[in-house]
Formats: sequence, C-alpha cells, structure tokens
Amino acid sequence: MPKTLTRADLSNSVYEQIGLSLQECNALVDSVIEEVSSALEQGNSVKISSFGTFNLRNKKQRMGRNPKTGVEVPITSRTVLSFNASNLMKAKVNTNLVGKNVELA
Repeated sequence: MPKTLTRADLSNSVYEQIGLSLQECNALVDSVIEEVSSALEQGNSVKISSFGTFNLRNKKQRMGRNPKTGVEVPITSRTVLSFNASNLMKAKVNTNLVGKNVELA
C-alpha cells in the first residue's frame, strides 16, 4: 500500500531542503495550506503552476437510490472540490510509475 504524504512530511522536506527551523517550516506549510483553503472558501479556483488546479463545482439536486432498500432518495445540491493535475504533473507521475508495480487504492 502506498504511503500517504502528510503535513509533517511536507514540513520535514522543506526543513531538509531550505534549512529553516522545523517550527518555521511547519508555519510555512500551514500558511500555504491556509492560503489555498481561504481562496477556495471564497469561491476562487487555485492554480499552482506545474502541479494542477483546484476547482469548485456546483452539483444539482438529483434522485439517488438506497442500494439496500431500493428506495429513491433526493440528493441535495452541493458544491464539490475537484483537482485537475497539470499535463506536466501527469507526465511526471506516468514516467515514474512505468515499470513499477504500484497498487493504487
């Protein structure tokens, strides 16, 4: 099973590459995540060059079905967050995974 990248991992990576104190690296990573979150909360898209774009989409109300009972249930309208990887990121991922037997969940 692949490892999950956490905030702590990001902070440690910044710490190793930049050399700021670990506390400053934690604050830096938290600041970036907070800035992205704030922009999304305001309804804006977030584009990170060579990485990808976070978009908000509005989904309309629709009818769904309870799989156990088969009863139709209305699913309310909602806003969902989606991520589209950049072509550069897709190419990097595909290049690095070719020949590796990686099981994605």
